[in-house]
Amino acid sequence: MIKILDEIIDEVKSVIGGKTIGAIVPPIVFVIVNNIFGVFSGILAATLCALAIGVQRYLKGETVKYALGGLVGVMVASAFAYFAGNAADYFLPRIISSGSLFLVSVLSIIIGRPIAAFASHLSRGWEMEWFMRKDVKPAYREVSIVWAMLFLLRMYLQVNLYRGGNLFLIAWANTLLGFPATMSVLVLSYLYGTWRLRNLKGPGIEEFREGKAPPWEGQRRGF
Repeated sequence: MIKILDEIIDEVKSVIGGKTIGAIVPPIVFVIVNNIFGVFSGILAATLCALAIGVQRYLKGETVKYALGGLVGVMVASAFAYFAGNAADYFLPRIISSGSLFLVSVLSIIIGRPIAAFASHLSRGWEMEWFMRKDVKPAYREVSIVWAMLFLLRMYLQVNLYRGGNLFLIAWANTLLGFPATMSVLVLSYLYGTWRLRNLKGPGIEEFREGKAPPWEGQRRGF
């Protein structure tokens, strides 16, 4: 049990990287400042907040790619709010993102290249040929179905909250539906995925690379 927990903690750390604060803080800053001083001030405060996070990470010698990505995200969201003249539109890109991810997930399942496999391929560098094996792919397809359901649920809730127009509720809901919900699903995906790979009795990635003949030990860590 302790070994499994250690594996999960390592996986979570590799996923979180340096992007968590950059994703959570600027939207909350935007809502607070907007309610007090108006949309333009909220946009300025959120942008400066995202910029400060990026500068802090750079000075600490940490990776800045997530912080820069967060800054671009804040600027895009700010543009929506500014040109529409509606503070709630700051969160419109997140609704579009949820809808897009849902469609991409469904399409990936239909064409037989599950988004979970593609994501793992990009993050881990494992050969795509391994993911596409009949004794490996079902695990990633099933996890991709769960991801699609998460994106659909998130989009549904975001649309309804957006139509309600309560900025504080939208901000906190987006925060909860973002990092906490995503990490919960990723942990469950890891637990289910590694269990499913073992039961499919295919080769682990190292066994695949070495061209070992069955019976295989299977994938014991990583998904």
